[in-house]
Amino acid sequence: MTSDTGFDLANPVPIAQALIRRPSITPADAGALDVLQGMLEAMGFDCRRYPFGEVDNLYARLGTASPCFLFAGHTDVVPPGDEAGWQRAPFAAEEADGVLWGRGAADMKGAIAAMVAAVRRHLDASGTPDGSIAFLITGDEEGPAINGTKAVLKALEAEGETFDHCLVGEPTNPNALGDTIKSGRRGSLNCEITVTGRQGHVAYPERAENPIPPLLDLLARLRARTLDSGVPHFQPSNLEITTVDVGNPTTNVIPATARARFNIRFNIAHTGAGLTRWIEDEAAGVNLHFDGQVKTDIHVTGEAFLTPAGAFTSLLQDCVEAETGRRPALTTGGGTSDARFIQAYAPVAEFGLVGATMHQVNERVPVSDIESLTRIYARILDRYFRDTPE
Repeated sequence: MTSDTGFDLANPVPIAQALIRRPSITPADAGALDVLQGMLEAMGFDCRRYPFGEVDNLYARLGTASPCFLFAGHTDVVPPGDEAGWQRAPFAAEEADGVLWGRGAADMKGAIAAMVAAVRRHLDASGTPDGSIAFLITGDEEGPAINGTKAVLKALEAEGETFDHCLVGEPTNPNALGDTIKSGRRGSLNCEITVTGRQGHVAYPERAENPIPPLLDLLARLRARTLDSGVPHFQPSNLEITTVDVGNPTTNVIPATARARFNIRFNIAHTGAGLTRWIEDEAAGVNLHFDGQVKTDIHVTGEAFLTPAGAFTSLLQDCVEAETGRRPALTTGGGTSDARFIQAYAPVAEFGLVGATMHQVNERVPVSDIESLTRIYARILDRYFRDTPE
């Protein structure tokens, strides 16, 4: 079916190409959401935009009844890097030898295109569902993730909007389509430590207060703790120091300030609040013996979560296996995604394309994978509205 947008909305490849050709590098939208909105409106979706700061976001819904199946994702992409290193222009969306090239092909404009085409096929085959289908698409997943999905969810909650289940189209598969469904994610905490002492001459340390030893002591205290040895479905939590900075160009001056930053990726054995209290307590202990100031600036960017194995995850696994012949494992590894925000509102899982080239020069995906993903998503919709999981 060709819509008044000029696209065959049952064919995901030209949809993916139209999205890739919009250079929507975070937080710029470059018209990507306009393209998507036009397609969804052509299928009868009610579309609303939610701009926050520099970021634009799109929420679209077909129907008002429950159950509501929510597709979620992002149209923003990371910068292409050195374009001279690309075999094909990063925003040309060229298809060659059965491969679609371009920034966002894998992460995750290809998956969004598959979602759109899957909805079109489902509507053509089954008509309007007994329930609702919704899209929440942000332009801020690759950036700070403050004015994107997190902000839109709060706005939708205030408006009384609810969802029953959500599928995020992140590129979850490491090697082949059908490898992995993400059924949870570790949490993430960022901390910056600033230790302020008193500058002085190295020959007269009694007249100065060196901030470096207490900073090193605090880092040693934090690293000495084994956070955990892993819990069911999750790998061990880890603390990684990412920088230690003094910026002292001289050899005979004790500096006034020293800084460090670290990140903790934590599993469901911890909460962001609990880890924050631990860090602050350790900093206070160091500060007791230091005639200066130890300051911590802590930001929890997402809590750890797990969607338990059950009817919803089994439905997803069944549909993937029916198309690919592989039953995907339920895993929680890797980085973070916007599922960390959605999990507070509805059961959520992630499944998309193969992520081998995401964020790299020459990002690309086989066209056959985009088509297979479309068939998987269409199967999921068919099964979901035929046998909605508890």
